[in-house]
Amino acid sequence: DIEEVINEAVVQKRLKAQGIDPEKYKQIRANVSVENTIDTKEGGKKGVAAVAYGVSFACGILIYMMMIIYGTQVMRGVMEEKTNRIAEVIVSSVKPFQLMMGKIVGIGAVGLTQFAIWIILIVLLQFTIPLFFPDMLDTAKMAAAPAGEISAATNIVQGLSSLPLLKIGLLFLFYFLGGYLTYASLFAAIGSVVSDDQQEAQQLVFPILMPIILGFVIMTNAINDPHSSMAVFGSIFPLTSPIVMMGRVTFDIPWWELALSMALLVGCFLFFTWITAKIYRTGILMYGKKPSWKEMMKWAFKKS
Repeated sequence: DIEEVINEAVVQKRLKAQGIDPEKYKQIRANVSVENTIDTKEGGKKGVAAVAYGVSFACGILIYMMMIIYGTQVMRGVMEEKTNRIAEVIVSSVKPFQLMMGKIVGIGAVGLTQFAIWIILIVLLQFTIPLFFPDMLDTAKMAAAPAGEISAATNIVQGLSSLPLLKIGLLFLFYFLGGYLTYASLFAAIGSVVSDDQQEAQQLVFPILMPIILGFVIMTNAINDPHSSMAVFGSIFPLTSPIVMMGRVTFDIPWWELALSMALLVGCFLFFTWITAKIYRTGILMYGKKPSWKEMMKWAFKKS
């Protein structure tokens, strides 16, 4: 603005009056770039590694929350259909398996739509911020900012640019879908055997939540030590891999670990869908009885 231009002109005039070279003055006044380092067993890592840690944690906690939130929505939706006797009408036209998968896929599509909206909003913000907040991109004001702030912003930009964002995005999508479909089928099975008894539903759903919580705990440790035995096991074991793998996704992962993890997750989804479909088929039309996990397992492995 005008004030900055006038100040700059006055400074230049004073420098000439004192016989000081303006170019040398600029070199002396140049901001110092400070880069933080993180000491690890492998040696010092650059400060941009903190950005990788942040991205890993954000991806992991997103999948953790979404699997619980959308899985619970599937369970409540099935419970509502059973309580209102809607399922009895629907199963006369479609198979119970088709009804269960329709519920799971429908709520999963809602989750993907929300992710798409978030991405669109982020892209729009990148274009609208320069229009409505031009001062944020004013180079003169940025030059006057403290060196620490500039260094922090630089580290964030460098950290994001150094990450394989496309790979991270594709893996996030795969593990979100794989984890959601696996756990949503379990939540649907629980919803089919209870009606409107929330306390009973909470008791039955607790064993399902345990691997999710365990995966979150392992993920927090995997971010700090991505190649530990616990981190490797957690990222391969299909019930915890959707969360734990996100804690390692910004680091170098051997291709065989990634391939094995993905294959086991797909196999786990197919297996759980097969057994939960049998539980759903029996439980959705059963009223007035509170089955135990033992009885539900009998339904699952009973020959048709």
